[in-house]
Amino acid sequence: MGDRWHVEVDRSLCIGSAQCVHHAPDGFHLDTGRQSHPAAPDTDANEKILEAAESCPVEAIVITLLEGGEAVFPPED
Repeated sequence: MGDRWHVEVDRSLCIGSAQCVHHAPDGFHLDTGRQSHPAAPDTDANEKILEAAESCPVEAIVITLLEGGEAVFPPED
């Protein structure tokens, strides 16, 4: 059984670039104000979700392990 993630988007940072939707169309959607939302905040670990987070130009996407809360992205220093 793989890791489970909690995915959040800091909408105070989100600029609506839609890179997350481009990289993970099943993982994110934009609302009418072009703010990103995860399709499922609690999800199985997924390379496309990670790619979406890494591609966000303002690092508005935060991924943590569902169990334990350790950072997946952005990585802790």
